[in-house]
Amino acid sequence: MMIGLLVVFVLSWLLLRRVAREPIAVLGLAPSKRRLVELLVGALFMAGVGVVNFVWQAHFKKIGYQLNPEYGVGQMLAGSFWVLRAVVLEELVFRGALLYMLIRSIGAVRACLLSSLVFGVYHWFSYEVFGSRLVLMVYILLVTGCGGWMFAYAFAKTRSLYAPTGLHLGWNLVSAIVFSSGPTGSQLLLQQGEAVEQTGWVTLLFFSLQAIAAPGAVTWYLTRVYRPPADPTP
Repeated sequence: MMIGLLVVFVLSWLLLRRVAREPIAVLGLAPSKRRLVELLVGALFMAGVGVVNFVWQAHFKKIGYQLNPEYGVGQMLAGSFWVLRAVVLEELVFRGALLYMLIRSIGAVRACLLSSLVFGVYHWFSYEVFGSRLVLMVYILLVTGCGGWMFAYAFAKTRSLYAPTGLHLGWNLVSAIVFSSGPTGSQLLLQQGEAVEQTGWVTLLFFSLQAIAAPGAVTWYLTRVYRPPADPTP
């Protein structure tokens, strides 16, 4: 994955340098106090959303969680580093040079909508649901697409990759590292019991939290409350 990160970074640099005639700095990669705060706040917000989501699901599915007795600091660090690399890679691909150039070409809203659609379709393949039930494909497209909108809009408004990376990282760390729901396998908490099949309204509740409440709150904040940096160049 480190090679993939390097390749994507170099391609991003080439696209910006040769096509957009802009430096890589327009992606807002240089750390600053403001950007680090945005990273931390985004991560804490989506980590909180993730905890609420999994606790609710445990209640409705009638399952429990227990600490993994074999879990150690080394495993946590390795798993967290894997999640971090995956998040940074996806942010560079979906909220990096291509999104920046789209925003310049067609405007922020349309560019973010297009980015979110592509992000949703990408998850058909990363979740290996392409060609399965249509309802499942639509659900995955909407949930991950709305998350993609949130990340893309955060990039557009903050002019930096720190805020979307924080939002993305907070959710993924809670999902994969805390509740062991991801490609990193068994982590801090292990599920106990068989999940009860969910009714339509319960599924709608989870969908509303992930696809409407969290992205909606972030969009509202960035539109109504957030004040972008004075310098137009990240």
